[in-house]
Amino acid sequence: MGDEPLSPIARELHKMSQADQDMRMKAQANMDEWDNSIDARNTARLKEIIAEIGWPTISKVGAEASQAAWLLIQHAYAEADFMKRCLELMKQTPHDVRPANIAFLEDRLLTMENKPQVYGTQFRNVGDGWEPFPIEDPKHVDERRASVGLNTLAENEARIKATYTT
Repeated sequence: MGDEPLSPIARELHKMSQADQDMRMKAQANMDEWDNSIDARNTARLKEIIAEIGWPTISKVGAEASQAAWLLIQHAYAEADFMKRCLELMKQTPHDVRPANIAFLEDRLLTMENKPQVYGTQFRNVGDGWEPFPIEDPKHVDERRASVGLNTLAENEARIKATYTT
């Protein structure tokens, strides 16, 4: 299957992720801009796309659109079972998705279940700053992060704190 038949899906995934990010950027400045209907609409459409083509891997839709699909599933909080299904689909083709995307989604699901995360990708605002959610085996987290192409936890924590000031 070539890229041409799926290029409309790639464009649609990009457009969906742009709407996702636009809303979230506006909401950072003004929480009145938060719109749950965007996540609901994107999740519903992503379900249709996955029913049609499976997980939007790099070889199916290109790296940018595959990244967009991952971003959308990261924000499908209301559909935890669907998020889990997508994680399993991604794990079936680890050579055709960014390994870091699997790590982020796995951590997101673990933190949603109040379990320790594996890669330390998920942070929370604790009032006077940001901290990672609890991490399983924190002594070896940087080794796990490196294995999926992520920088160190300390580097990521510094980026989070610089980006999201309270």
